[in-house]
Amino acid sequence: MDIASLIGLSLGVVAIIFGIISGSGNVIWFVSIASVFITVGGSFSALLVAYPLQKVLNMTQVLKIIFFPPKYDPGELILTVVSFSEKARREGLLALEDDLGDLDDEFLRKGIQLVVDGNDPELVRKILETDIEQLIARHDENKNVWDNWGAIAPSFGMIGTLIGLVIMLQNLEDRSAVGPGLALALITTLYGAIMCYLVFMPFSIKLDIRTAEEVLTKMIMLEGVLSIQSGENPRIVKDKLVSFLPPSQREAISSEVGD
Repeated sequence: MDIASLIGLSLGVVAIIFGIISGSGNVIWFVSIASVFITVGGSFSALLVAYPLQKVLNMTQVLKIIFFPPKYDPGELILTVVSFSEKARREGLLALEDDLGDLDDEFLRKGIQLVVDGNDPELVRKILETDIEQLIARHDENKNVWDNWGAIAPSFGMIGTLIGLVIMLQNLEDRSAVGPGLALALITTLYGAIMCYLVFMPFSIKLDIRTAEEVLTKMIMLEGVLSIQSGENPRIVKDKLVSFLPPSQREAISSEVGD
C-alpha cells in the first residue's frame, strides 16, 4: 500500500480541522449535507454526462493503482534480461523459446517471442514502442477523468455559492435564514476547493508518477530485447540497462547483477 498517499490525505484533513479549531471555530459549522450533494453529487453527475459509464466505473481501478501500486524491481528485471542474453550467446536465440513460459510480464514475453521468431530489429522496436505509446495513451485517458473531476468540483462549489446567496436574499426578512444561506454559499466553495487541491490534483500527479515508473520498466525491457537480438556481450547489456536508473540505484543493482 502507498502509505504516503494515505498519510497525505489524513494530514490534510487534520490540518484543516486543526485550523478551524485553532481559529476558535466549530467543526460542526463546516459540515453541510446540502453542500456535499451540490459539490460531490453535482460534479460526479457532470462526469456521467461527459464520459461513458464504463470509463467512470474504471475510476475504482485507477484508485486502486494510487493506493496499491504495482511493484517494479529493476534489479530483478535486469538480472532476468542479462540471463537471457547469456543463454542466447551460448545456445542461440531459438533456445530462449523454452523459457518464455517463465516470464510473468507480457510485454517482455512478447518482445522475446518477436526476437525468437526472427523479426527485423526495426520491426521489433516499432511494435514494442507502439505498445508503450498506447500504454501512455490509456493511462492519460484514465487520468483525465480525475483531472476533469478536479476542474469541475470548484465550479459546482461556485454553483452552491450562488444557490446559498439566492436562499439568503429570498429570506432577508427572516434573519434566522440569512446565516444558514450564507454558510451554504461559503461551505460549497470550500468543499470544491478541498476536492480539487487535496484529492483530485494530487491523485493526478501520483498517476503521472505511476505511468513514468511503468514506462521506465518497459523501456528497460525494450532495450534489453534489442540487445539480446543483436548478440551484445551480457556485460554490455547490463551496463546499458543500468544506465536507465538514477545514480543512487546503479551501484546497488550492478552489485546485485554482478559483473
